[in-house]
Amino acid sequence: MDDAAVQRLAERVRAGDRRACARAISSVEDEVQGAEALLAALQPLAGRAQRIGITGPPGAGKSTLVEALVVELRRQGKTVGVICVDPTSPFTGGALLGDRIRMDRVATDPGVFIRSMASRGNLGGLAHRTLEAIDVLDAFGFEVVIVETVGVGQSEVEIAEAADTTVVVVSPESGDGVQAMKAGLMEIAQVYCVNKADREGTDRLVRELEAMLELAHRHDTTWAPPVQRTVAMRGEGVPDLLAAIERHHQHLTSSGELSRRRWRLARERVREVVERTRQREFWTDARRARLDSLASEVEARTLSPYAAARRLLES
Repeated sequence: MDDAAVQRLAERVRAGDRRACARAISSVEDEVQGAEALLAALQPLAGRAQRIGITGPPGAGKSTLVEALVVELRRQGKTVGVICVDPTSPFTGGALLGDRIRMDRVATDPGVFIRSMASRGNLGGLAHRTLEAIDVLDAFGFEVVIVETVGVGQSEVEIAEAADTTVVVVSPESGDGVQAMKAGLMEIAQVYCVNKADREGTDRLVRELEAMLELAHRHDTTWAPPVQRTVAMRGEGVPDLLAAIERHHQHLTSSGELSRRRWRLARERVREVVERTRQREFWTDARRARLDSLASEVEARTLSPYAAARRLLES
């Protein structure tokens, strides 16, 4: 996109054109020429939306819960943007769209925008340009942006940085309780949700979670993560879950922590852009050719990987 095309697309996004919003996210995700200028044009409008992350082990019912949350938010009159990070297709490299298909109750609502993004092998639970897609939805004017992670389990910690409030969803089956207690997931959430709470084992799982949270947060007097029960298929407990999320958001706002969290995220994003840029500038054709030559020496055991790296850096 040239400068004129970027400005036209940005104006259409600002005017509430849903097709323009979809195109803007695609441009950012595919890193087309002009994507950085587009984000810069939308930057002043972002930062207003409440950002909610939904994560947890596969099979916990995250997509069903997200749909139920959207229904409740729409009942309250709020507009909602949803980003579903789906597994990557092994054939096309795109998202498999499973989460989007399952949210058929809200997919045609004009106050809801659902976008699937492919994880593309990213192990942090988010897609390659999730943060930028959140910014586009924020700039578009959605009051709430929900991000559902891919569901890989313990490694989904990136959402804790991207969201204002992170909800870890577990269910009383398939070993979810054990999964949730492993390092990572137990440390990132501000709200815990035991979904499928009509199943056997719910009371035991809730007790285990509450005991672990009491131990983990015994010295934290600012926010004690609650454990909410839901049956997302029937919408049970969803208003209470949303109320807990809202209480946390109010806590962030009143304590000043929301501003601090977003500053830390901004700092990390700048650092990542610097590192990506330096990496892209470093790998010239000459250095790639040099790498091939050095790799042969490393494979032949005449040079160590560290010495090879030093030679590249010194070049």
